[in-house]
Parts: sequence; C-alpha cells; structure tokens
Amino acid sequence: MIPDAADEALFRSALEAGIATLGLSLSAAEIEACSRYKDLLLATNEHTNLTRITAPADVAVKHFVDSLTVLSAVPNLAPKATLLDVGTGAGFPGLVLKIVRPELRVTLMDSLAKRLTFLGEVIEALGLEQVTLVHARAEDAGRDPAHRDRYDLVTARAVAALPTLLEWCTPFVRPSSGRFVAMKAANVDVELAAAESASFLLHARLEADLPLELPTVPGDTEVSSRRLLVYRKSRPTPALYPRRPAEIKAKPLGG
Repeated sequence: MIPDAADEALFRSALEAGIATLGLSLSAAEIEACSRYKDLLLATNEHTNLTRITAPADVAVKHFVDSLTVLSAVPNLAPKATLLDVGTGAGFPGLVLKIVRPELRVTLMDSLAKRLTFLGEVIEALGLEQVTLVHARAEDAGRDPAHRDRYDLVTARAVAALPTLLEWCTPFVRPSSGRFVAMKAANVDVELAAAESASFLLHARLEADLPLELPTVPGDTEVSSRRLLVYRKSRPTPALYPRRPAEIKAKPLGG
C-alpha cells in the first residue's frame, strides 16, 4: 500500500501536535519510524484484524500519542529499564515507547501469534534491537521464573477490568522498584474500588492516579479522557497468584 500524501500529512500533523501537548518532542528519525509503523499497521490491517482505528489523525492520537502518555506516568524511568507490555496487540504502547526510548529493553507479550508475526515485521523494518516477542497468556507467563518479578515497568492498555488486570500483570513487576501502569478510560472509579482488595493481596500499592485528555481529532463528538494508574509492588507476588484462567474468570479478586 502506497501512503496517500494527504493522509500522511494528517498523521504527522496530529502526531506532532499531540506529543507537544505531552511536553515531548520527537526527532525527525523517530517521526519517520512512527510513520513507517503506521503504514505497516494499516497495510496489514487490510487482511489481518489489528485495529478498528484507521483514520490517519485517529491513528496518530489514539495509538501513538496515547502510548506516549506512559512517559508522563513514569517520567523517571531509568535508562535501559526492562519493559513488558502485556496483551500488546498491535504493539501499543510497548513498541512506540521503544521507538522513542530506544535504550529500553522491551518484551511484547500476546496470546495471538498473528499479532506477534506483525510485530516481528515492524521490528525488522525499523531495525529495532533488544525487543523480545513472547507468545503466551499472562496467567501462564506470570508463573514462569523467566518473567516473574523481573520487569522495571509493566504496561497494559484496557485489556481487562482492573482487579483481573492486577492479577495478570503485577506478578511480572520487580519488587520494590518496579511499577505497573494500567491505561484505562476515565470512568474507572468502580473498578478502582473493586481492585482495592486485589491490590492488597498482590502487594501492589496505587502510587499515582493521573487523569489526562488526548488531543481532539476532527470529527470526534467527545473528548477522549484517560486515567493512568501507577502501582508499585512492595514485595514478591504470593505463590498463589496468578490463579488458573477459569478461577480468575469465575471469581475476580475483589469481586
């Protein structure tokens, strides 16, 4: 697929305006990498379902800028930190963060092989290094010593209700220094209340609750509001967690 010049201009304009609202700036090479990533996403999406968001400005804001909000939640993320993106899908936010912070050691985890195949193509096309693809469910990988209690930062973008998301993701977080960022919609208060007992059982403390609004895109009828919930894990996850998938589904922690 050959990118349309007008669509490309819309994408870049929305991307540059969006990152400016976050107080960030990207180099010309980073913007070019994001654009190439976008082209591969939309071309692959024609035959493999990766995203429902396809308009150029929407892709820029609701995928790329949204991914970069994580840097607002963890502004002191150390150089060469290890990052795990759980349920990464088409690579948001993990692969965008890798483009902007190339020194990060990034692991992208997903249960669908077709998504990882796509991500492998993007990684090769962009020449990215120190990116690992893991084909696994979080419930299984969370018990694997290769991943458990190992990561400085774990991210997940709206893949489950918060109590379940905590059980899936906090087992990966490095005790004491590591953090988990749950990227949620603004109306998350009910989930937050339900997650209080889950966070206690998992030794995870809510460290920050960061509300933000994504830049508006022409045609949107309402503002895209977000909440970034930052959890810090005080000590190793109890051996009981994560439970089997059927147990988690039947009785979510705090449910």
